[in-house]
Amino acid sequence: MVKSWASWIGLRYTRAKRRNHFISFISAVSMLGLTLGVMVLITVLSVMNGFDREMRERVLGMVPHGEILGYPVMQNWRDVEKAVIGKPGVLGVAPFVQAEGMLNFEGRTNGVFLQGIMPEQEPKVSIIKDHITQGSLDALQPGSYGIILGDLLAQFIGARVGDKVTLILPEATATMGGVFPRMKRFEVVGIFSTGAQLDANLALINIEDAAKVKKLGEGVDGVRVKFDDLFTAPQRIREIASTLPGMYRVSDWTRTQGNLFQAIKMEKTIMGLLLSLVVAVAAFNIVSTLVMVVTDKTADIAILRTLGATPGDIMKIFMVQGSVIGVVGTASGVILGVILAFTVTDLVNWIQRVFDVQFLDPNVYFISYLPSDPQLQDVVSVCALSLAVSFVATIYPAWRASRTQPAEALRYE
Repeated sequence: MVKSWASWIGLRYTRAKRRNHFISFISAVSMLGLTLGVMVLITVLSVMNGFDREMRERVLGMVPHGEILGYPVMQNWRDVEKAVIGKPGVLGVAPFVQAEGMLNFEGRTNGVFLQGIMPEQEPKVSIIKDHITQGSLDALQPGSYGIILGDLLAQFIGARVGDKVTLILPEATATMGGVFPRMKRFEVVGIFSTGAQLDANLALINIEDAAKVKKLGEGVDGVRVKFDDLFTAPQRIREIASTLPGMYRVSDWTRTQGNLFQAIKMEKTIMGLLLSLVVAVAAFNIVSTLVMVVTDKTADIAILRTLGATPGDIMKIFMVQGSVIGVVGTASGVILGVILAFTVTDLVNWIQRVFDVQFLDPNVYFISYLPSDPQLQDVVSVCALSLAVSFVATIYPAWRASRTQPAEALRYE
């Protein structure tokens, strides 16, 4: 704690209207720069947290945590399911058949990743049931050849519920008339929307229909496994597969989405570092402010020294003044940053509607909107950083003020 009179003078210098308006302007700019730096840093970190959350909850909610694949086809998937479901950390198991091809509707064609699922099992490993906007998973009955499309995929080809679409597989069939690609008609029975890039290329059909299309008989491509901790999935899926009899291949989410997840984490770190430098620059504007204040208050310092103030007392006066600038700027930035972090999603959506622009194209980015997830630890870290840098910035000007010699300062007064 500083002495009461030193604190009082430091606060008085902060509140007083200075004769030199330029110094007042520089002080206000320093405080404003600190406010903006803290606000932007909190907002950007919240947005990066939002991307991280959406990656885990939406994209990785649709992508399997781990897969055990047959070699080349899994005929005994129910035995594998029984062996896997009791393993520690396993939340669900579901069989699947997958294929890649093209969907055609009224002359419009688009690439598709086809996922054959068992409707009653799929909710155990995927969030897809919660994102069906039209129809339902129960509509995928064996032999009905129904298909559920992502909303963006449906828009690309112009298909709606009830329309018949043609699936074209990259496998040739030889006939008397020549060689033709394999094709099958499906009826659109549902639409889903996850707000992620998967909406543009994923389609779901019944697993039995998918097995018939791929001519797998009673077999499947493999089983999908969901874990309680997705970060342990790569290790666990290999450990589980090693305990199963027979030969199997394994895959996990890091092979398909791992680079994207790591990129988000790295971008958060880099953006946090760069914006921290902005906060540091804004905080160190306090140095120039206090240096000019010290020059302006040289006579006052000399008088206080002649009245018995020690160099330490003078130093405390200007450290209090600089700290007040730092505290007010930081507090303002935290308040504005938290408000903006909670409203930035709605604000960006409003801008997109009013100006008819699209900031995040779902064909390029893995989600189509700007997410935000403010976290207390980020706010506390930014606040602590700003206050610490602001305090450090006061040391040199305060030390310089404490070195003022009364006789020299008052010689020309």
